[in-house]
Amino acid sequence: MEMKAKSTHLTKKQYLTLGSMLFALFFGAGNLIFPIHLGQAAGGNWIPATFGFIITAILLPLLAILAISMTESDSMYQLARPAGKIFALFFLIATHATLGLLFASPRTAATSFEIGILPFIPKGSDQIALLIYSAIFFGLTYFLSKNPNKMPNYVGKLLNPLLLILLIAVFIAAFLIKGDGATLAATTHATKAGSNFTYGFLQGYNTMDALAGLGFGVTIVAALKHFGILKAGQRSRDVAKVGAMSMGLEAAIYLGLIMLGVISLKFTQVYSNGGPAFSAIMTHYTGMIGTGILAAMAIIACLTTSIGLVTSFSQDLGRRFPKIGFSKFLIFTCTCSFLIANFGLDTIIALSTPILMLLYPLAMAMILLGMLHPFIGKQRTIYRTTIGFTLIPAILDAIHALPPFLANLAFFQAIDNFATKYIPMFSISMDFVPFLAVGLIGGAIIAKLTGQSFKADDTAERAIEAREDSGAAVIEPTTSASEMSATND
Repeated sequence: MEMKAKSTHLTKKQYLTLGSMLFALFFGAGNLIFPIHLGQAAGGNWIPATFGFIITAILLPLLAILAISMTESDSMYQLARPAGKIFALFFLIATHATLGLLFASPRTAATSFEIGILPFIPKGSDQIALLIYSAIFFGLTYFLSKNPNKMPNYVGKLLNPLLLILLIAVFIAAFLIKGDGATLAATTHATKAGSNFTYGFLQGYNTMDALAGLGFGVTIVAALKHFGILKAGQRSRDVAKVGAMSMGLEAAIYLGLIMLGVISLKFTQVYSNGGPAFSAIMTHYTGMIGTGILAAMAIIACLTTSIGLVTSFSQDLGRRFPKIGFSKFLIFTCTCSFLIANFGLDTIIALSTPILMLLYPLAMAMILLGMLHPFIGKQRTIYRTTIGFTLIPAILDAIHALPPFLANLAFFQAIDNFATKYIPMFSISMDFVPFLAVGLIGGAIIAKLTGQSFKADDTAERAIEAREDSGAAVIEPTTSASEMSATND
C-alpha cells in the first residue's frame, strides 16, 4: 500500500526511458524497408500514400496500446475474450505466432542480414553466413530478453540512442548537405498503379505494428507497473503520453524515409523491396561509409524489435500456459525464429501477406472495441457480431493474397471471382470496413433490444470467466451467456 501511495506519477526520466523503449520496439525491420519502398512506388502520389501509411503504421499501433490499457487486459487473450474462448485463443496464438516466430521475428534477422551483412561477404557464401549471423542474432535476443523488467535499460538507454544518431546522419546528408528535398515537387507521377491513400494504408500492414502494439502494450503496461504506476486510470494517461512522444518521433522518421524513397527515383531504379533501395540511397550519398552506417542501423533496429517480439510472445503464452512458463517459451521462440530466418527474406515476405490480410482486419476490430470500452464494456453480443462479420472479409482478403501456387487452384479462384463481383470494396482490400460497421451497429442494436448490460465494470464477470477458462464453469449449466463476459485485470 505504501508503494501505491508514493508511486502516482512517472518522473521525466522514466517518461523518456519508456518513450525511447517504445520507439525502439516498434522501429525495426519493416520500418526500415517498407517506407522506402512506399516512396519509390508512390512517386508523385507520395503525400496521400503517406497519410494512408501513417494511419496503419502509427495511429493504429498507438490505439492498440491504449486498448490494452483501457480494458486493463494483461494479454491479447483477455482483450479478445468477450468474442469467445475459442476465438480469443486463436487470436492470441495466431497474432503472436506471426510476430514471435513465424514471420516478424525471423524477418528481423533476415532483413538486417541482407542490408547489413550481405554487402560485405563474398558471393556464394550467403547461406552459411546467414546461418552463422542468425545464430548470433537470436542468441543476443535470448540473452537480452531473459529479464523483461530490465528491457527499458537495455533498449531505451543503450541501443535506441545509437539508432537515432544514425538516422539523423542520413537525413542531414540527404536533405541539408545535398539539398535533394527540393526534387520532391518535381516528381509528378506514381511509379506503381494505385499508389495512393489506399495503397499506403495497405502497405502499413507490412510493418505489423498494429499487431505488435497489442503485444507491446502488455510490455509497456508491465513496465509501468514496475515503475509503481498501479492505478488503471493513471496508466492509461501515461500510455497516451509515452505513446504520443514515441509515435510522433516515429511518424517523423517514416516521413523522412518515404521522402528518401521518392528522391531516389532520380538516381536509381525502382526495386521490388526497400532493402536494396536503401543500400542504393546510402551508397549515393555517402559511399562505403554509408553502407557501413546502414549496416549498423539495420542490425540495431532489428535487434531491438526482435527483443520486443519474442518477449511479448513468451510473456503472453507464459501467462496462458503457466506450467510451461515464460523461460521455456522464450527458448522455443528464439529457436523457431532462428530456423525460419534461414529460409531468406523473400520467402518470409511472400508467405506473410495472406496471414496479415487475415489478421489485420480482426486486429482493427479488436482495437476499436477496446477503445469503446467506456461505452460498451466487454459486451459479448457486440464483440461477437463485430468479430463474426469482420472475419468474412478477412478470410476473403487472405485468399485473394495467396501465393500463385495456391491462388491458381480452382476452389480459391472461384471464391476470389465471387468476392470481386459481389463484395463491396473487395478490389481495394477495404471490404472489412462495411462488414465491421454492420457487425458493430447490429450487435449494439441486438444487445439494446434484448436488455443486455453495457456496463464497463466487468469485476463480477471476471471470476465467472476465470472459472470457465479453468474448466470449473462446465459444472455450472445455469450460468447465462451474459454472465460469462470478458475478463478485466
